[in-house]
Amino acid sequence: MKHLDRITLNPDQMGGKPCIRGLRVTVGTIIGLYASGLSAVEIIKQYPYLEEEDLLQALSYASWRSEEIEVPVAV
Repeated sequence: MKHLDRITLNPDQMGGKPCIRGLRVTVGTIIGLYASGLSAVEIIKQYPYLEEEDLLQALSYASWRSEEIEVPVAV
């Protein structure tokens, strides 16, 4: 997987959800906009401070996380 340098995780921002470049726009928001049928051009129109690479990395991150398996550790 390529380095996702535009995806930030900060426990003090947006409840620790993955965000785009430290902005208050979550990866989940971007995925939801795509799922509702918006195109990249339409998303950038709604969020003009985002760039196409932000959207691509959000998709990459979401894809990676959906394939990741979390294994509980016995304590």
